[in-house]
Amino acid sequence: MIVPFVDLKAQYKTIAVEVEAAMQRVVTEADFILGSDVEKFEQEFARFCHAGYAVGLDSGTSALELALRALGIGDGDEVITVSHTFIATAAAISYTGARPILVDIDPDTYNIDPEQIEAAITVRTKAIVPVHLYGQPADLEPILSIAHEHNLLVIEDACQAHGALYKGKSVGSLGDAGCFSFYPGKNLGAYGDAGMVVTNSKEIADKVRLLRNYGQPQKYQHVMMGYNRRLDSLQAAVLRAKLRHLDDWNAARRQAAKLYDEMLEGVAEVKTPYRAEESSHVYHLYVIQHPRRDQLLQHLKDHGVYSGLHYPTPVHLQPCYEHLKKPAGSLPVTEAIASRVISLPMFAEITEEQIKYVCDCVRSFAQ
Repeated sequence: MIVPFVDLKAQYKTIAVEVEAAMQRVVTEADFILGSDVEKFEQEFARFCHAGYAVGLDSGTSALELALRALGIGDGDEVITVSHTFIATAAAISYTGARPILVDIDPDTYNIDPEQIEAAITVRTKAIVPVHLYGQPADLEPILSIAHEHNLLVIEDACQAHGALYKGKSVGSLGDAGCFSFYPGKNLGAYGDAGMVVTNSKEIADKVRLLRNYGQPQKYQHVMMGYNRRLDSLQAAVLRAKLRHLDDWNAARRQAAKLYDEMLEGVAEVKTPYRAEESSHVYHLYVIQHPRRDQLLQHLKDHGVYSGLHYPTPVHLQPCYEHLKKPAGSLPVTEAIASRVISLPMFAEITEEQIKYVCDCVRSFAQ
């Protein structure tokens, strides 16, 4: 059996009529740039996140950068975040001229360890960027408490957590701003790059709108230096069609994760994902740990199972961040996790038969 890591074709087959009609509407109306579908998707996604405002952008990276810029983060500032994340989290901070301050993670959730934050705060610290990694919310209550105590901003990196809940509330809506990516493989994925900033502040939303479109509140009137970071109408139309299915897709992912948990229970050396009681995990990725991760990855590939590594080299050990002067050993939990994690196939349409085959392959390696 061949089991893909993600099967976007399987998803497309279930929604082809809706998606093609949405794209045809945009083409027929020639409504390509900041068109009606962008505005409607912003309204619909804001409601989905129980947030006051949403601003569509061209990627999750732009969402992070422009949210930081809109909140006044810039040259000389420091922003606390994690090293166990996709490079975009730290890169967005760097793009503003600020410096990412990388702290260690919780060994169970893989998210930022709130107990590590206060020791990293200096007079230059302006914000915290917790990452809701793999679809599981970071423990926001202590993070928000620390931020309030030290007068810091909180920008949620929710790029992998569409629809996840923390203590019954939607991630992305709990900090000063929340940032989402709609990369095609995400729980809610476009047919190209796309992103979104959500916030309960009209001032922040208005600032992001200016920043995404050359700093112009109206055509040819430029009140600040801005960028071309707009969400395409075609992508917005696709995302509107798909958003209606997101709750069902997330439920299917949770069911798939439950099957994985059951079938991998007791398998030697395998650690299945931990789920915090206060959170509603949406399993963008189903990540296990194994001490012989690289050998297991090859074993699965040899048997037709395509898995992933998220993320094998932490940010602080990437060549582009040598200037942070955080050598190997400086973030021990992060580095240990990075050497052990492997992402098994996960998508809403994965079948019980496929999951059983994957687990049989993992079990055969363990034996």
